Amino acid sequence: MTDLFAESRQKNLERALPLAARMRPRNLDEFVGQQHFLAKGKLLRRMLEADRLTSLLFYGPPGTGKTSLASIIATQTKSHFEQVNATGVGVKEVRQILDAAIGRLETRGTRTVLFIDEIHRFNRAQQDILLADVEAGRIILVGATTENPFFAVNSALVSRSQIFQFQAVTKDDIVGLLKRAIADTERGFGNLPITIDDKALDLWAEWSDGDARRALSALEVAVLSSERGEGGGERGEKEGASLSPLPSTFSPRLHITVDIAEQSMQRKAIAYDGTGDEHYDAASALIKSMRGSDPDAAVYWVARMLEAGEDPRFIARRIAILASEDIGMADPRALLVAQAAYDIVERIGMPEAQLTLGQAAVYMATAPKSNASALAIWAAMKDAREGRTIPVPKHLRDAHYSGSKRLGHGEGYLYPHDAEGGFVPQDYLGVEKRYYQPKEIGFESIVGKRLNSLRPEVSVDLSENPEPIVQPNDPKDRA
Repeated sequence: MTDLFAESRQKNLERALPLAARMRPRNLDEFVGQQHFLAKGKLLRRMLEADRLTSLLFYGPPGTGKTSLASIIATQTKSHFEQVNATGVGVKEVRQILDAAIGRLETRGTRTVLFIDEIHRFNRAQQDILLADVEAGRIILVGATTENPFFAVNSALVSRSQIFQFQAVTKDDIVGLLKRAIADTERGFGNLPITIDDKALDLWAEWSDGDARRALSALEVAVLSSERGEGGGERGEKEGASLSPLPSTFSPRLHITVDIAEQSMQRKAIAYDGTGDEHYDAASALIKSMRGSDPDAAVYWVARMLEAGEDPRFIARRIAILASEDIGMADPRALLVAQAAYDIVERIGMPEAQLTLGQAAVYMATAPKSNASALAIWAAMKDAREGRTIPVPKHLRDAHYSGSKRLGHGEGYLYPHDAEGGFVPQDYLGVEKRYYQPKEIGFESIVGKRLNSLRPEVSVDLSENPEPIVQPNDPKDRA
């Protein structure tokens, strides 16, 4: 039986869609951003235009177009398209989709593109169900995730998929998208007499932090609240304004100022998972900024982490590690500053601790840098772990117990303070090895000159020194 009201119901559903959903791009030309893999001639663009998809994983922050690109794939591919959200399906539903895909391939030769939004929400068992069909080519998997797929997705699926990392949408692209929504008569507000200040658009583009969905939602709130809010409520009552997201034509002209724009969007909440990528990426950026002697960047990353709710003690620990690893003897006071910073942070907490952490980060960034002492301990640890055990020379062994002399312990030891200048040449290791090689940087240049005057030069191949490996006791300290 023909449903006479189906079209009307569909239109009502479409009118209820928020602006961000209505403005989803319908083709690649309307798609905003991600030109590093969607520009003409780029890999994913070629795959889409040739309809030669392999399994894909879309990885990036919210509002950058992962689901929108999946919608474009649905309209462009000749394959059957299935879309699910990992939060709304279980093993049974996934198995039914896979069985139907196999039957479709067997009977009609049609492949199935299965788009799974928030695929990181699937547990390992659910992800394992997909593996055999992905590997055999019976389905083309397109998964979208805000989490790092190398941690959140089955490694077997990762190895069989092309990974495309989405980046935050640029300010210019967001402004262009907002202008398109204002002008669009079919899906946007093109039927309304709207004027909007450029500063309002810039504010939304800035505050949205690369999330196009947030910017479009702010525009929608501004238009609807201006229509029915201050100065608009009376007009709505007189003209019987619809409650739909697409208001009927009215006058006078809507003017959206920067003040209205501010009221239409909450200030951004920094995306930050205290155990995820944002946590470790920000910590890595802080360390590398201090190591690279950039105090401005170092202060910003401290502020970014604190604003997101990072434990200030974690930041203090990273500063303390850097003081020894990257500054070392070039400025021994750096370690004292780091120790003081940690003690103060432990005692006073936030918000005052931001002052201490900021000062400590600036000190580390501006201090001379040398990793010579770090290289020394890494090389010595490698020898202690992998090399032959070096016995303690007899003249250095403990001679403070009865019978030590019978063993020859301590015999021949020279007490340095008995010599002029407090130094006497003496073997303290038993083998010829130089771990610590001072650099001509900061205070370490003075140390190097003193050592050269006290001990003979020993040629050591520093290429054998291991690369820096941080294995902290606290797993939260992953760098």
